[in-house]
Amino acid sequence: MSGVSVVVGAQWGDEGKGKIVDMLSARCDVICRCQGGNNAGHTVVVDDTQYFFHLVPSGIIRSDTMCVIGNGVEIDTLTKQGVPDVESRIRISESAHLVFDVHRRVDELEEEARGRYIIGTTKRGIGPTYASKVSRRGLRVVDLVGDWNIFCERYESLVGFYKSHYPTLNVDVKRSLEELSSYRDRLRPMVRNIAFLVNKFAMVDTHRLLVECAQSTMLDIDFGTYPYVTSSNCSVGGVCTGLGLPPSRIGSVFGVCKAYTTRVGSGAFPTELTGELAEKLQTVGHEFGVTTGRKRRVGWLDTVVLRYAHMINNFTAIALTKLDVLDDFDEVKIAKDYIDPTTGEVLQCFPSDLSLLSRVEVVYETLPGWKTRTMSIKKYEDMPENARNYVETIERLCDFHVRWIAPLLTPSSGRSFVMIVLSKITFFCGHTYADRFNESILK
Repeated sequence: MSGVSVVVGAQWGDEGKGKIVDMLSARCDVICRCQGGNNAGHTVVVDDTQYFFHLVPSGIIRSDTMCVIGNGVEIDTLTKQGVPDVESRIRISESAHLVFDVHRRVDELEEEARGRYIIGTTKRGIGPTYASKVSRRGLRVVDLVGDWNIFCERYESLVGFYKSHYPTLNVDVKRSLEELSSYRDRLRPMVRNIAFLVNKFAMVDTHRLLVECAQSTMLDIDFGTYPYVTSSNCSVGGVCTGLGLPPSRIGSVFGVCKAYTTRVGSGAFPTELTGELAEKLQTVGHEFGVTTGRKRRVGWLDTVVLRYAHMINNFTAIALTKLDVLDDFDEVKIAKDYIDPTTGEVLQCFPSDLSLLSRVEVVYETLPGWKTRTMSIKKYEDMPENARNYVETIERLCDFHVRWIAPLLTPSSGRSFVMIVLSKITFFCGHTYADRFNESILK
């Protein structure tokens, strides 16, 4: 792995990106978080210790890496857990926008006002912060560590703007400014022009940069299931806008997807399961959110989603996680097509119309289960035949290559969890889904 590599979620988040970043970061010098806020959550387990990350790149637990982050810091928690030299190894973009308590309170009020159209936001203030940014009312890190009098004036103006729209909003401006003032000296040594920094590193052939995208493709503000999305670009394009890297510097794009599908919050979910099957997936897969603690919605693997994510990100390879969660199923299903219930025709791509997405008829390919524990298997050829068939069916339907298979990560397994590297080369013969997509465009 050389140059700039990117890790992107291929579904609706919670795919296990943290463990993939942890693995890849062993060979990298700089780990970057390019977008989002503390509404994302990654988990990494090392020597029976669980580390939960919301802002700081997962690679921070490796003592020889520099970490670049977008918004805020989680320094105190990591220091208490024994992560060495946290502050000396973090660089914060001077252009990153700050999330204030007023943003979090406004987030709560806006979510309450949506009524039955509730999005399921994490209520961390990320949406209002991006709104402040776009409306040019936001405050950045460079403002916080700069002229304090100007910062205070602009902060008071921001709070005044929100109070004019939300009369019940209660914000103690004096107390908030006192707290913010206490961060200035601590943050100042970490603040940098990140575009200059990462491009300087990227120009050196021996330096390896790894970028982790928060959330996932299907939560992208532009390409996700809008409005049930996050507020940033969490597909590969967010790397360029979030770090100032030109597209030509990006080498490999590694997609991460679960062997089934999960989603947190509201929004259409064509392959969603309920009842006993759902309970089984949630329990065996430990499907509870790191950030919200909410039980995740679960469903069968959806290759319509994966093909769409692959089209947008052009994955170099895929890491398939939690395959072992399916070990005890008699049969497993993979969604391979959506049918428009009005026309009866197969949809050629993932629909932007959420009304249609909520009504599509899903065409499944049903495969026999393997009824064998796969977590401790180290070689792909030692996998049960039916498990290999499942992986290769995914490759065939999506026209991409699965390079790694990672099992469910638990505190007892630690960093020694098995990562199967697929050395095989899959050749796609005949009439593939990519062929059909290309033909539909030409019609």
